[in-house]
Amino acid sequence: MSLDASEPVLIGIDWGTSSLRAFLIGANGEVLDKVASSQCIMHVAGRDFEAVFGRLISEWAAERTLPVIASGMIASRNGWVETPYVNVPSGAGDLARSLVAHKTSCGIDLRFITGVTTDHASGPDVMRGEETQIIGASALGMSDGTFVMPGTHSKWIRVTSNRIEDYATYMTGEIFAALKDHTILGTLIEEGSFSPEGFSQGVTAGLAKGSALLHDLFHVRTLPLLGRMKAADVEDYLSGLLIGAEIKAARERGDAPKSVTIVGRTDLTDRYEKALAVAGINSQRAPDDIVAMGHFLIARSAGLVS
Repeated sequence: MSLDASEPVLIGIDWGTSSLRAFLIGANGEVLDKVASSQCIMHVAGRDFEAVFGRLISEWAAERTLPVIASGMIASRNGWVETPYVNVPSGAGDLARSLVAHKTSCGIDLRFITGVTTDHASGPDVMRGEETQIIGASALGMSDGTFVMPGTHSKWIRVTSNRIEDYATYMTGEIFAALKDHTILGTLIEEGSFSPEGFSQGVTAGLAKGSALLHDLFHVRTLPLLGRMKAADVEDYLSGLLIGAEIKAARERGDAPKSVTIVGRTDLTDRYEKALAVAGINSQRAPDDIVAMGHFLIARSAGLVS
């Protein structure tokens, strides 16, 4: 750990369904140290979140007493403490005023960041964790525009003057996994390296005017069945088709301008970058660990750090 930049003032925890990360944060919001664990909320034995939390920050907590703030699905019904949702539009101040305090059995004061909700004509939408990343991005000159957050449930988020105005969730990643592993479409998939041709072909099909996803999905079977697509291209064609359909839907909602910012840390981010290029949308990537800056800004708004 290097403390050259500043002394620690905050511990931030990003605890979701697929990852767990903790950050030791300095006086300017910079990351001084970080640790990661495989114990996402779905992999905590006996739901003993406090024990995992204690081990995660034990070294930092032994050296000093710092405020601790946590974001993500840890504050969901499946997590440690369920918190309510804040309505959009919302920014750092709104989230700071809605923090939920919790004292652990060992006396550590922990504050959970609430999720964010919005209502559309078709029904409500929710997020937990992504809002903190968006707040972090605002400190890096990204205070306006559209953010794309790839994942199991990817999100397109519109931000104006550092506040989340609206967003929409797409179950693209989860649908891909279900179709690949649990339907007849997966029977013709041949595992192999990434196929740029198959992926681009799928994206183009998903974006096409007049495309109909529930109909087009059957082509994932018929194209290789009739010898019009190599088996090695099928998986990436399916991935591209779903992501292309997502981008098309975002366009129809008015959420896909000429330029967007992608927030992500996995190879799925690379796929979205390629798909957006096929759609004629420029993209930039947000830096890693922007969630830690989000923790800092919300904590500062709440008066936890100066």
